[in-house]
Amino acid sequence: MYTQNTPVHVKLWHKDFWLMAVANLLLTVAVYIQIPLLPIWMIKDAGFSPGVVAVSLGIFGLGVFSLGFFCSYLVQKYRRNLVCIRSIWVLVICFCALYYIQRGHVFQIEGYILIPVLRFIQGAAFGLAQMVLSSTLIIDTCESFQRTEANHSSAWFSRLALSVGPLISILLMPMLSVSTITLISAVLCLLSTFLILSVKFPFRAPEDVICKVSLDRFFLPQGKWLFLNLSLVAVVVGLFLSAEHTSTFYAMLMAGFILAMLSQRFVFVNAELKSEVVTGILLMMAACLMYFSGDRNAINLISPTLLGCGIGIIGARFLLFFLKLSLHCQRGTSQSTFFLSWEFGISLGIFLGYYFFYNDISAMYIVALTILCMAMLMYLLFTHTWYIKNKNR
Repeated sequence: MYTQNTPVHVKLWHKDFWLMAVANLLLTVAVYIQIPLLPIWMIKDAGFSPGVVAVSLGIFGLGVFSLGFFCSYLVQKYRRNLVCIRSIWVLVICFCALYYIQRGHVFQIEGYILIPVLRFIQGAAFGLAQMVLSSTLIIDTCESFQRTEANHSSAWFSRLALSVGPLISILLMPMLSVSTITLISAVLCLLSTFLILSVKFPFRAPEDVICKVSLDRFFLPQGKWLFLNLSLVAVVVGLFLSAEHTSTFYAMLMAGFILAMLSQRFVFVNAELKSEVVTGILLMMAACLMYFSGDRNAINLISPTLLGCGIGIIGARFLLFFLKLSLHCQRGTSQSTFFLSWEFGISLGIFLGYYFFYNDISAMYIVALTILCMAMLMYLLFTHTWYIKNKNR
């Protein structure tokens, strides 16, 4: 996982770190399996409108914020690994409730309310689990000098899950029922908890005064411009996810992520700092423009590869921006802020895609290009210079 100013320590990849990284992957895959699965079932089988699908998927992005204010209190009041595990159990319960609904035990009019509510609760549980997992548990398995690389490397597992989860879902749909695939999401969550339980975390005494409501481990106020800039880019990814439901798209998206990892090792290792973000946005613009070429091979194969490579490069660089902007005691908070920006942007993009562009894909790609231009201008004219002036490391 080489990148600018990020040393590599082979000793980081020990048993406990691997267990936590794989737990992170399984948890994220379980959630992302629903990205193509839920809309296909809601529209084709259950008869819901694209507007209801938009709300059901978009509200997940609001849910991830809902418990963040209590994250610091919970991990100090209770054992931090148990907070994460119980959050994942809530996710399991939500998947089981979705299974019950998908088996046809709930009338459509009740589904209008139940599905968005379940998605919001899923977002809340996933948000809390990820904030504890990425901002506390994963870095607790590492030495202090390895923690930047630990954050950087574990985030790649979550990024890859964005292609792995939907790909699993699409490949299984011809063979299994939608409800059975939803149960697979629940099983993956349970496997994640078993991996977390297999790692021993030493007891830490809580601080003398614990604030029940706090931004600690939740949101980094000085990172608000990075948050906004990354969210703009992630919205475009969400727009793509609302329009593409083929195994080829997600397989090539995965290939793009792999190219992004290789490019950090061989292309950008000594490059000028802003080159990664600029290159990433240009690649994503090219992915959008491929749609207007009319070449089906380019649209099906090259476009998702460029998208994956672009967002992979941008995501990795912005995470390091967040980490270097924070103070030493704010590392976990900066990681959580990055996660919130990523999930909020993708959820908003999916919402916009289904609500406004379900039957107008051409307009969606034009809007995506416009958003990318805004993100590029914001980064070049403001964010990069602001970050250089305000970074702490």
